Amino acid sequence: MRPLAERRPRGSLKDPAPSKWRYRWQRWMLTPGIKAGLRIGTPLAVIGIVAAVWFSDADNRTALTARIDALKSEFQHRPEFLVTSLRIKGSDDRITADIERIVKIDFPISSFDLELEEMRRRVAALHSVQEARIKVADSGALEITVIPRVPVALWRTGDNLRLLDQNGIFTGALASRAERLDLPVIAGEGAGAHIEEALAIFARARPISDRVRGLARVGERRWDLVLDRGVRIMLPVENTMAAIDRVIALDAAQDVLERDVAVVDLRNANRPTIRMTNAAAVSYRRAGQTGAEE
Repeated sequence: MRPLAERRPRGSLKDPAPSKWRYRWQRWMLTPGIKAGLRIGTPLAVIGIVAAVWFSDADNRTALTARIDALKSEFQHRPEFLVTSLRIKGSDDRITADIERIVKIDFPISSFDLELEEMRRRVAALHSVQEARIKVADSGALEITVIPRVPVALWRTGDNLRLLDQNGIFTGALASRAERLDLPVIAGEGAGAHIEEALAIFARARPISDRVRGLARVGERRWDLVLDRGVRIMLPVENTMAAIDRVIALDAAQDVLERDVAVVDLRNANRPTIRMTNAAAVSYRRAGQTGAEE
């Protein structure tokens, strides 16, 4: 009789334990990354395949683009995004007219259709504008705020009159001196580049300002102070302010500028020269001749 340990069961029994490779497969499928990938990645893959098939049709792409454009236009043209008017702040009538000329807009218009930065650059490029800011106000108005350049002098070049600010920057042109009688006049080649010095001379000559007609740049080196009746005060290259003080003192003491004087030459500080008018010189010579005959 065979031992009990050697007896075989009547039917074959299947081992419930998985094989080595099946065990590894099951463990790999149970890892969090794989589980999440199957739960999320599989639907996304299906959606991607369906979308790729749908977008492969040109008619579908065209219809989708048209629908997106229609929704975008509908959103951008809602009443809260419409700009209905133009408002300009900080400018005078001339600057306002220039801004309206370069900013041509058919209202109402969506704020999404406005190129605000490009518009700001065009306004700031105007000669008479120092700085410009543009925004769409809550009231639905396109608001342009400008800081204008303030002209401080007129520069006469030939028959032209140019407005200059305190930095010598061109701010506009005038047809006639009568348009800005409040501004001093400078003339001569390169005078505009020395506006700061010219303004200092005008300020120093304030005691005789009622007679001052302008400044003329000579040889791009120095100035002539031009008074009424064509009187010229020839100022030196250096110590200009001291020379102006000197001629003002002479006038206060001896009424030099009230006489028939054509030129007061102060270029040589040690020897100022006064040149009389032609009529005064003739009268002086006649008086001398009459005195000699007597």
